[in-house]
Amino acid sequence: MMGWMSPVFAAAGTLLLGFLLFSGMGKHPLQAFYVFFVKPIDSSYGIGELLLKATPLTLCAVGLAAGYRANVWNIGAEGQLSIGAICGGIIALAFPEGGAWLLPAMIATGAAGGMAWAAIPAWLKTRFNANEILVSLMLVYVATLTLSLLVHGPLRDPEGFNFPQSKMFGDAALLPNLLPQTRLNAGFLIALGVVVLAWLFMNRSLNGFQMRVAGLAPAAARYAGISAKRTIWVGMLAGGATAGIAGVGEAAGPIGQLLPSMSPGYGFAAIIVAFVGRLHPFGILLASLLMSLLYLGGESAQIALALPSAVTGLFQGTLLFFLLAADVLINYRVRMRRASLAALQPAMINVQSRKNAVDE
Repeated sequence: MMGWMSPVFAAAGTLLLGFLLFSGMGKHPLQAFYVFFVKPIDSSYGIGELLLKATPLTLCAVGLAAGYRANVWNIGAEGQLSIGAICGGIIALAFPEGGAWLLPAMIATGAAGGMAWAAIPAWLKTRFNANEILVSLMLVYVATLTLSLLVHGPLRDPEGFNFPQSKMFGDAALLPNLLPQTRLNAGFLIALGVVVLAWLFMNRSLNGFQMRVAGLAPAAARYAGISAKRTIWVGMLAGGATAGIAGVGEAAGPIGQLLPSMSPGYGFAAIIVAFVGRLHPFGILLASLLMSLLYLGGESAQIALALPSAVTGLFQGTLLFFLLAADVLINYRVRMRRASLAALQPAMINVQSRKNAVDE
């Protein structure tokens, strides 16, 4: 129970730090909290934006959680998202007049692209025991620069006044809207479907059980004959597939084209979302709403309170810091004990012997 309560403690600590931060910056704390947490969602458009930004966070975090449960540390969801956007975007640009088959093809191609990008650290880990954290992280920058190269070169819109962007996607390549007068699209329904499928995989399938065993008791997993290599491949490919779908959702949703940057950092923020959600699909869904609210609150605070954009990152990092601190205090007991004289005697003798040696 305390493990599930730790995100609540972390959120409370983040709010307390925010109260002190706003006071130190000369802002009225209650007004700042209203601007940050209430004003962004006080309308139907705000609710739509909340769910819109929660969609890629949910998709990325659910895929990462599948690997994290097995101690497979995929840190490169941001790059896999970019590759997914590239692959899905190329299909959209190649078939501007496509029919009903176009969106499913884009989603499938984006998922395949994300999986292919995640397969690189998986193969290096299983073949050469390379650190998947470093490899997946470094590939983020390769993917981002590849996207920038394409929109500055072969995919650049010839009628776009030399701006680094692709052509706008055709109507058949755009996700349909769910709420009128908002930008919320069918990508949110896809995210909900992925959450349900992830729950079934993690809690109702043999492979999901084996991955949990591999994460909780590696020695027992080896004794039971559970393949460590297969666990790594499944964990990495699951994260790559969902991140690739998230990239297609951004390209075919609120953006509608390819740009040098397809994400404000959703892939990295999804790591925080996964842990705040306790690596549980439905917990991740709730955590993604909280993280989405932090994004919206940061934008609102920039406009209404003239605060820097770094406030959003500050709250995200603080939330993770307090979550880790809460987990430490839940799993370990801190005891303050006075050292006994007998325990101090060896140290005192050592100091005295060193003093005598210096004197000599």
